Amino acid sequence: MTATDNWLDAVRWDDKGLVPVIAQEHSTGDVLMFAWMNREALAQTAQLRQAVYFSRSRNKLWFKGEESGHVQQVHEIRLDCDNDVVLLRVTQTGHEPGIACHTGRHSCFYSILQDGQWQAVDPVLKDPHSIYKPTE
Repeated sequence: MTATDNWLDAVRWDDKGLVPVIAQEHSTGDVLMFAWMNREALAQTAQLRQAVYFSRSRNKLWFKGEESGHVQQVHEIRLDCDNDVVLLRVTQTGHEPGIACHTGRHSCFYSILQDGQWQAVDPVLKDPHSIYKPTE
């Protein structure tokens, strides 16, 4: 870490060294996804201007689009008033319209509560099996 990285000290990291992150589409305001970042992920995101998250399930950095090609170009990085949530204003690339969700949808927030049940209301834009390699 360099002296120019002291802006990271303003972030209120949780007890695991993580901060929640919301990715919002720059052009439309659509909320695309929620993820986590550690200090390294946020520093790399700021440096590369591409979203880098921390995968809790894999316990490693996750470069958004590293497998799918659906990269998030970062326009702005914002911090909320309590310094404990990061907002990324992004352009989702790799497919038109952009696919942010591993289900092949534009947004991870594709279900709506209707009559006491969750209903998927946004279409699958691309079959996720054609996006991701099968796990071994």
